[in-house]
Amino acid sequence: MNASRPDPLAATRAWVETFVVARDVCPFAGREVARDSVRYLAVPAHDREAALLTLFDACRHLDETPEVETTLLVLTEGLEAFDDYLDLLDVAEALLAEQGYEGTYQLASFHPDYVFADAEPEDPANFTNRSPFPMWHLLREAGLERALAHHADPAGIPERNIAVMRELGHEVLSEALARLRG
Repeated sequence: MNASRPDPLAATRAWVETFVVARDVCPFAGREVARDSVRYLAVPAHDREAALLTLFDACRHLDETPEVETTLLVLTEGLEAFDDYLDLLDVAEALLAEQGYEGTYQLASFHPDYVFADAEPEDPANFTNRSPFPMWHLLREAGLERALAHHADPAGIPERNIAVMRELGHEVLSEALARLRG
């Protein structure tokens, strides 16, 4: 491993703990981290077909392993350009539906350069979906529905996160992400 680039899985775990859980970006993540029910996989994405096959292996693993609630597929190389990432994400989502996983699993998407369609690149709100490495978060729909049913204001989560990110500011968030990326 190159000294200037940390281990992608270690950086992702640190991001989950110091950003997602610590800042309550996902109010359900802390429970799963504490239960050790999050699976982390490093997936080289320079071979797009192999990356997609790994996604379906992860679906089958979730099918067979109910104690694992969610899987983070960390795309370690090959999708550095956000547009390339989005292109493969579209294919992955279409294949999930085609393979009968729609309604069972969903993909949440994260990338170091994530920009929402209606946002400027420098908008701190984009950091709700920025991560140290490109990533697919494979979630169980049933688990998500259960968690949302027990949350006082699930519709308010995105607005709260946007407000928190904007309060922290682009510079603070960029520096924190850069530290995780090495």
